[in-house]
Formats: sequence, C-alpha cells, structure tokens
Amino acid sequence: MDDRLLVSIACPFYNESGMVDKFYTDLTAELDRLSDYQFEVVCIDDGSQDNTLAELLANTQFDERFKVLELSRNFGKEAALSAGLDVVKGDLIITIDADLQDPLSLIEELIAAWEQSDADVVLARRRDRLSDSRTKRVTASAYYRLHNALSTVKIPPDVGDCRLMTRQVVQALSSLPETQRFMKGLFAWLGFKAITIEYVRETRYAGSTKFSWWRLWNLGIEGITSFSTLPLRIWTYVGLAGAVVTLLYGIFIVLRTLISGNDVPGYTSLFTAILFFSSVQLIGLGIMGEYVGRMYMESKRRPTYLVRKFHHPAKDVTD
Repeated sequence: MDDRLLVSIACPFYNESGMVDKFYTDLTAELDRLSDYQFEVVCIDDGSQDNTLAELLANTQFDERFKVLELSRNFGKEAALSAGLDVVKGDLIITIDADLQDPLSLIEELIAAWEQSDADVVLARRRDRLSDSRTKRVTASAYYRLHNALSTVKIPPDVGDCRLMTRQVVQALSSLPETQRFMKGLFAWLGFKAITIEYVRETRYAGSTKFSWWRLWNLGIEGITSFSTLPLRIWTYVGLAGAVVTLLYGIFIVLRTLISGNDVPGYTSLFTAILFFSSVQLIGLGIMGEYVGRMYMESKRRPTYLVRKFHHPAKDVTD
C-alpha cells in the first residue's frame, strides 16, 4: 500500500492539439521529480474539434497517472473545470491551464506552501500582467474593481484558476447546486483559509486563446449577476432620482408660466426627455432580463456537463 499523499491535477483542454505533447512532456518531468507524492492527472476534453482528444488518449497508454474525461460536447471552461473536480480522488487538488502560461513549477511551490501552513487553499497570483496587451491589463483591472465594488464576495485580483485545494474544499464546491458557474466567484464564495504565492506568467507556447472579447464580456456579466443584486437596486435609485428631477422641472415650468406668462417649451425638450427616459427604462429592463434569464436557466435543472466517456489506464494509480 502506497502511503504517499495523493495529489490530483485537473486541466481542461479545448482545441489544444499543438500543446498536448509539450504539456505531457513538461508535466511528466515535473511529476517524476516530485517522487515524494503520488499523482493523478485528469485531462478534461471539452468537446475539442481537432486532434486534442486523440493526443490525450495516447498519453494514457504511456503513463498510468494520466486519465482523460471526455465531455459529450463543448460546455465551456467553467463546466469542464467543474467536471474535473467532480472526478478527482486526491487529498490535494491542483487546477492548472493547458497553455503553459502558468509554469508547471508552480505545482511544487503550491504543495510546499500548503505544507508550511495550515491553509485549505493556496492561490497563485500573477506578479504582473506584462504578458498581456495594455488593453487587456486595463480592462482586467477595471473589471476586478467593478466586481468587488458591487459584490459582497470579493475576487482576489490577478488570481486565475491555478490553485491548490484540499479535498474538503473541493467537496464543498461540488455540493453547490447552480449550473451556470462563474468559478472565480464560487472559489471566493467558499471561503476557507487561503494563502497566496506569486509567480510570473509566461506567454502562450502555441495556439491562441479561446476567449474572445465577446466571451470575456459575457463571462464578466455572468460574474457580476451571479454574486450581486446591486445593479437591480441601482436602477431603483436611478428611477427615484429621475422622478425627483422630473417633478422639480415640472414645478419650475408651471411657476415660470404663471409668473412670466411664457408658453411651455415646445417639442424639442419633450422629445429629448422622452428619448432619455425611454433609454433608461430599456437599460433597466435589460439588467432585469439578465437576472430573469439566469433564474430561467437554473430552473431547468439541467446538468452543468455531460460525460461521454472516462478514459483511464487499466492499472489505476489511486487503487
């Protein structure tokens, strides 16, 4: 019976054919070096359309530590990450991206930081964002400030999905019932005692990011609406302020007419006021629609993901 601590690594893949061999080679070298621990690596294929799945399956033939969780289609990174965390068996669980921007040397650093503390979670925070474009740096910083201003659940800035968690934390995460998942927010909502280590993020080894600006925008909206109702409350105040301004302006017009005898201003001011308040109403309805849409999707109780097949070697390292 192997009494070494079992460390599970969960890593989502989506159309990463150019990355699989490099990821496998670098990761096995890192795991072989950390011989004081047992490892299992769960690679989640999120409905890839290229050769990613075939390349991942080839790895299971050479290394019994590698397993492949094949989803039935592309459900998105948040769902794929949830799927991996639902099947891992380790005492410690590490999540990391497949693009190698988070250096694999972080695995040893995360474990060492956990061993030297009594923390339940070890976060990996980027020391800087120099590997991103200036636009990405500015928008990311603005989003973190906006989210944390609106929500009672604060997301640590510049902390991605790379982290170490104990089995207790992962079980708590898996017990959460929502199907529309914003993982950064859920990780923060769980609480538990956390510490942070810093690292320098590398540029992508190959391929390109699968997150377009549009997908990032939608993910950002999902994050805010998942953890704050303040946007709804804000529009209550906007409506109240608009009503007060309108009332004061109406009183002003009446007094002006009574005192000076001037006619009420014509169609231009009326047209402008109608357009302005109609636009405000539409924005308010749009924000309300975001929340109603989330309620509608959650009410269906569809699973977050579907598994087509769980591929693993005949001899399981965790048996």
